[in-house]
Amino acid sequence: MVGGYTITLSVNNIKITYCHVSPNYIVKENDIVAQGMVIGYVGPKNVYGVVGNQYYDENGNPTNGATTGPHLHLGVRVDGNYIDPLTLF
Repeated sequence: MVGGYTITLSVNNIKITYCHVSPNYIVKENDIVAQGMVIGYVGPKNVYGVVGNQYYDENGNPTNGATTGPHLHLGVRVDGNYIDPLTLF
């Protein structure tokens, strides 16, 4: 759970991952998404009830993966290899 709650979008040989999102997903598996659609929100720092979560903050509260606060990681893979997402914009 290094990336915390994650949404992964797949099309052909491309996978896009959004890590550390809110556990209150807006999309579900096999939904079709379109450009501009809201698929989720940046998650909270702390999440509870996740079996096997090994990450905790300085106060002993479980975190949304290996994180010190709310943020988003964007990963883009082509043919299984990560690329710089900025090359797509």
